[in-house]
Amino acid sequence: MRLRVLALVCVSSIALSSAWAKETIVEATSTIDGVIVHPDAATVTRRATIDLPAGAATVLLKNLPFALDADWLRVSGEANGRVTIGAVEARLAPAETQAPDTAIESKLKQLRGARESLQVTLDTLTAKQAMIARYSQASPEKLGPETRPLAIGEWSAAFDAIASALTKTGEELRGAHVKAKELDDEIHALEAGTGARATRRPSREIAIAVESASGGKLQLTLSYLVSGAYWRPAYDARLETGGAEGKPQLEFIRRAAVTQNTGEDWGDVALSVSTTRAHRGAAAPDVQPQRVSFYEPPILYSEKLAAPAAAAPERPMRKAEISRMPAPEPAPAPVAQQTAALESNAFQASFKISGRVGVPGDGTTKSFILTARRMTPTLAARIAPALDPTAFLEARILNEEDAPLLAGPVAVQRDGMHVGQSRIAFVAPGEAVELGFGADDKIKVARAPVKRVENEPSWFGQTKYETRDFKTTVTNLHDFIVPVTVVDQIPFSENTAITVETLPQTTAPTTKQIADKRGVMGWSFDAKPRETKELRLAYRVKWPAERDIVTQPAPIAQR
Repeated sequence: MRLRVLALVCVSSIALSSAWAKETIVEATSTIDGVIVHPDAATVTRRATIDLPAGAATVLLKNLPFALDADWLRVSGEANGRVTIGAVEARLAPAETQAPDTAIESKLKQLRGARESLQVTLDTLTAKQAMIARYSQASPEKLGPETRPLAIGEWSAAFDAIASALTKTGEELRGAHVKAKELDDEIHALEAGTGARATRRPSREIAIAVESASGGKLQLTLSYLVSGAYWRPAYDARLETGGAEGKPQLEFIRRAAVTQNTGEDWGDVALSVSTTRAHRGAAAPDVQPQRVSFYEPPILYSEKLAAPAAAAPERPMRKAEISRMPAPEPAPAPVAQQTAALESNAFQASFKISGRVGVPGDGTTKSFILTARRMTPTLAARIAPALDPTAFLEARILNEEDAPLLAGPVAVQRDGMHVGQSRIAFVAPGEAVELGFGADDKIKVARAPVKRVENEPSWFGQTKYETRDFKTTVTNLHDFIVPVTVVDQIPFSENTAITVETLPQTTAPTTKQIADKRGVMGWSFDAKPRETKELRLAYRVKWPAERDIVTQPAPIAQR
């Protein structure tokens, strides 16, 4: 009997020890080793070193960001023995609440009481001001049944009394508003401070089930996707025109402005920025069928709708004096800027920031230079006279990098002067892009209508037409040749009943359709010094006289 009981006790002890091993919790501290920032998220890699006991255990990593995407959580590791990683669980850790500061709460109570008392004064002065204004707008006989009209001699005294009362009340009211604003600002500042100390934002805990045959050290790697982080491209374009003799040079700098508000600081990490979007769809959209039918106009139920002086010669210096002179300081040289390393393949590109850097987790934006390239652009003057009779200097460059230029703002400088800000759309590797560098005031442009003819039909069924004729003159006031491109347009029709024809006096365009825009054409030529070039654009529109036409901008597909 004793042996049987002992056996039962031993079995129970073994079962309890096995259950205890399964519940062993090993809290580990992890550090962020690397971050890849996407335009819409960030991939964070953490590393941790854990001393594992033999058997089953649960590794617990705390204080991870609340915005962590559990679907993208991946865990791997290395160990000096046989270790198996089991289930991985992302838990929500509740926000921690701290006791409020009693001194601040007492001060807030005092300030709120003072603000309530001041509100009574504000209401009283506002009512007093309204009553004075009411008396100023009504003559005395309208204020009561027994009041008499004021004599003309008493009007001046009444005016002065009302003005004095309004001035005094207005000054008192203004002072009360100033005091109220000061109290409100102080209350809000204290409330914001106590709110930040009272609660801490919620976080996540990662529980990792592991089993080790003999225990030992485990090098754990944890990677996850987190929202609340992004980077935006920004560019600097610095043009040196070179004038009539030198060649133009363009320095094009690509920057990355990294912002993250994930709740964790990225300190001393290997940082990269990627051009791929983490949350963009991975497959092409499913095209659904469309049905066409006649348009039924809505029913309207209501019709109510509408030179310095010469110095004395100095004696020559002796050798001893020369030897005692300090060595001349080297001439200042431009400071080199740190750039990133481009890592690309056939399908994606990323830039690895040099060294280890830090990005705070409070939403502060930190800017990094990714690349800086000098190139020789092709310069030309571009003119759209129908919209603006100004010539704008334009530089055409080629994206020779293996990474695309994402859409973003461009800070533009010309010969050391800031001339504005532009914006570029997405530019693929090997694709050209045109950048504007401000107005060229030495190219004079004028556009004037030559003729406009409209007929008025006298009977039903006749065709109505409109003829337009414009002349554009371009004069080059530079002392060197300038390539010029003039862009203009005529309307187009998708209705067979409306025809648009170009008239013979039109100067033949160099490009009949620019950037797949129907009706938009261009004339390119080299403007010689002091030369004036004339361009004509004439067209005629025909349509049935019983109908009216309207000219509207056509939608353009955005990239």
